[in-house]
Amino acid sequence: MGDTGRRTSTPSVRQEPTPMPRLALYTLTVCLLAVAAAVVSFVQGNWLGIVWVLLAGLTSNMTWYYIRRDRARQTSVTG
Repeated sequence: MGDTGRRTSTPSVRQEPTPMPRLALYTLTVCLLAVAAAVVSFVQGNWLGIVWVLLAGLTSNMTWYYIRRDRARQTSVTG
């Protein structure tokens, strides 16, 4: 009735992770640079750092978009 701990099916084939799309890498780089610029701006007492925070948020969303779009494209081709 319960699970005996044995597997009756064949082991699953492991897939290698796919590399991150190029646009996602670019937007991630811009996001990290914008965060660094925001920190420097706020440490210096400059309120222009708000613009850097907004840019970091935008590029973060773009990074997730490009990653998810690439994954969806791969599953539609292989699936």
